Amino acid sequence: MNTMKTFLLMAALTALFMVAGRAMGGQQGMMIALLFAVGLNFFAYWNSDTMALAMNRAREVAVAEAPDLHALIASLAARAGIPKPKVYVIDESTPNAFATGRNPEHAAVAVTTGILQILDRSELEGVIAHEMGHIRNRDILISSITAVMAGAISYLATMAQWSMIFGGGRSDEEGGANPLAMLVAMIVAPLGASLIQLAISRNREYIADATGAEICGHPKSLASALNKLANYNAQQPMDVNPASAQMYIVNPLKGGSIANLFSTHPPMEERIRRLLAM
Repeated sequence: MNTMKTFLLMAALTALFMVAGRAMGGQQGMMIALLFAVGLNFFAYWNSDTMALAMNRAREVAVAEAPDLHALIASLAARAGIPKPKVYVIDESTPNAFATGRNPEHAAVAVTTGILQILDRSELEGVIAHEMGHIRNRDILISSITAVMAGAISYLATMAQWSMIFGGGRSDEEGGANPLAMLVAMIVAPLGASLIQLAISRNREYIADATGAEICGHPKSLASALNKLANYNAQQPMDVNPASAQMYIVNPLKGGSIANLFSTHPPMEERIRRLLAM
């Protein structure tokens, strides 16, 4: 059910992209938007891992530098039935972690130095298992594509705005852009894209929690780790690019009552409740 929900949301995001292109540029605009989406998805597929690791200042560590971490990741990868990912560390005292890579054969797991100091062995195992779940479920590819699509829709809206300012967007009988449709698309399309992106991100976190609990065999350990990470990140948010916040196992940014409405992560209380129910 959760997987089907993700595919439906991605289909809705693609449809929204094409509708936005149609509203802002007519039939020709819709086709350009479709080709643009294909090109962006191809770029995201091949470059998402490199960009994510560089953006978060992650450095690859050798087995000699972190033998226990390498051993844990190798063990959990074997349990998950996937190749061992590359191992990265982020020099950051706030505990957190994320996985990236276009597929299980080209994946990486990055953890902060803080998470290695704060969590006990079973809790760290739960966190790494969660990231293995993301890799096995190919969530990184899905999140990369949705992020690029949402950004492209916002870009289309900005271009439409400039087009209207400089006299574009006049309707014609050849299927050109309709000024009223452009105005609605400029407002509704970016907001709709953001909401769909958030829904996909939250849904994939629930799935990764369940998969991670299955891989490590200890749902309570993952629940305990999530509780610790959430508390630490609330007290000491990380200095990261907001675009990469959805990748982390818990939200690394400072939240609030309004910010939580647009959070890339589902409510922590619900995540923990579902894990304990397992």
